Amino acid sequence: MEGGSVELTLLGIAQDGGFPQVGCLKDCCEYARQSPELSKLPVSLGIRGLDGSSHLIEASRMMAGQFDLWNSIGTPEWPPSSVSLTHAHLGHTDGLGLFGREVMGSSGIILHCSPSMGILLDSTPSWSIMIEQGVIIPNYWAPLEPFEPTPGCGFTLTAIPVPHRSELSDNHALIIRGNKRSLLFMPDQDSWRETLGEELEILDWLEGLEVDIALIDGTFWNYDEISSRDVSEIPHPTVTETLGLLGNRKQGDPEISFIHFNHTNPLLRKGSIESRFLLEAGWGISKQGAVYHL
Repeated sequence: MEGGSVELTLLGIAQDGGFPQVGCLKDCCEYARQSPELSKLPVSLGIRGLDGSSHLIEASRMMAGQFDLWNSIGTPEWPPSSVSLTHAHLGHTDGLGLFGREVMGSSGIILHCSPSMGILLDSTPSWSIMIEQGVIIPNYWAPLEPFEPTPGCGFTLTAIPVPHRSELSDNHALIIRGNKRSLLFMPDQDSWRETLGEELEILDWLEGLEVDIALIDGTFWNYDEISSRDVSEIPHPTVTETLGLLGNRKQGDPEISFIHFNHTNPLLRKGSIESRFLLEAGWGISKQGAVYHL
């Protein structure tokens, strides 16, 4: 690890269904099927602590590919010492069972989540049995209070409440804070207005959180790409809306990159008009396999 820093690896940048997405026969996904190197995994972060411990943010069903990606960059301790879940939606939790007896046969993995998510764990038989068997050990965070995922790992997590569809559990962004820098991981939200309130701006909010890097919800470029869907069922601020609020990046602004791309999002196509527009404004398009040192 670089100079004794905590190392983060971005293990996926796609929305819950990955890219290409099952059932999609449009040009966006057909192109990716013909060129497998273009495929993307659901959002997830792998963290190497100062003590060599490994920690996973989100538990995707595509964990095998995410492990292979992480292992190609620097062999992680496996299974991880801890797993943290931001919320209960499909792509963030549907790989949790892989730690159980049917696959890895793990034990003693500390599972960090909100009390709301904990209620769902207890009431879902396939997960509650993993608790009974000692595969996972739930630990509930208190919002806005930093904690070490495991003693001596050399970094803290802080859960930031963020409004997002709460039919199953509440939702949080996570700040990962090392000795040198900090990173905000926020793959999902309903709207900036609900997250920020009416008085704050995005950059003011990030300044208040004291983060150097922000990986934020970029699910849709705009709603034209999903005109056949009821957007009220899948609320996210569009990238175009976010760029309108941010303006061009100025000296001293934090690094902001978008993640959690829906398979229809033109930002997945390198060199697209939309990607050039975003990059020229000074902001980033997150790259699968990117490594951050904190």
